[in-house]
Amino acid sequence: MDYRPEGYRFKTAENQQYIATLEGLTEAMRSGMILEARAAVCSGGHDLIVDLPCAKGIIPRSEGAVGISEGKTRDIAIISRVGKPVCFKVTDICMDGSGKVTAMLSRSAAQEECIRDYLSLLRCGDVIDCRVTHLEQFGAFVDIGCGVPSLIPIDTISVSRISHPSDRFHVGQFIRAVVSGIEDGRIFLTHKELLGTWEENALNFEPGETVSGIVRSVEDYGIFVELAPNLAGLAELRPGISPGQSVSVYIKAMIPEKMKIKLVIVDTCVDCRHCCDFKYYITANHMENWVYTPEKCGKMICTDFH
Repeated sequence: MDYRPEGYRFKTAENQQYIATLEGLTEAMRSGMILEARAAVCSGGHDLIVDLPCAKGIIPRSEGAVGISEGKTRDIAIISRVGKPVCFKVTDICMDGSGKVTAMLSRSAAQEECIRDYLSLLRCGDVIDCRVTHLEQFGAFVDIGCGVPSLIPIDTISVSRISHPSDRFHVGQFIRAVVSGIEDGRIFLTHKELLGTWEENALNFEPGETVSGIVRSVEDYGIFVELAPNLAGLAELRPGISPGQSVSVYIKAMIPEKMKIKLVIVDTCVDCRHCCDFKYYITANHMENWVYTPEKCGKMICTDFH
């Protein structure tokens, strides 16, 4: 069974085939299959009305998310799904006297299976698929499978510091993250380890080049300019420069043993980069540790996933 975030299976041929007909829904109910369809309406009682081609789909409030009945999950977890794909299991199919078909659905049942058969088996260092659901000042909330939420704290999104998660992500974006901790069934995530070491990022640049970057902070001693999500350099002070601006910079020097890049701001420029422009350097599904620091550098930045 595929337990990736909501939206992955929605447009697949198999999913569309099963939700299209009464026979398909019946087979899905018999086999316990997880399907997806778009939530069209949330009623005053917080039942979700799901758009099915062959029937009226209803996810009762009590089945809308794991923890709703116990009060551990707020109703916003249901309300916020309107207009978006939701996963579910078919629990009942009934027909009234006029031949109108209603399919009773359970999103919480799909989430419970996801937790039991997938999320509970994860361990620290596992690299998983996520989908960004909303952004707060302190971090990015993501769906880690069938609508089950987790958080990527802002300080673990990238090595280069950002003022808000929207500097790096956008809602609805599919990303990857690393399991950094597991406690009482809660899964904690980090992201920066996937964006490469200092040396891996530095290989894309050379002294003497003029390249574009984003100003991340202006300090009394200089201006930090991000060249890549895990690589920033320090430029000399220049009037009229503020955080968030796109600039062109001349690379004066690169010093691996000190993890330093000396820059000179040439000019401001039109922002031609999108917040999701980043490259993943890790393609494996698990990592034991990660060392950002070059070998001869005295300062150590690393993550141990044991």
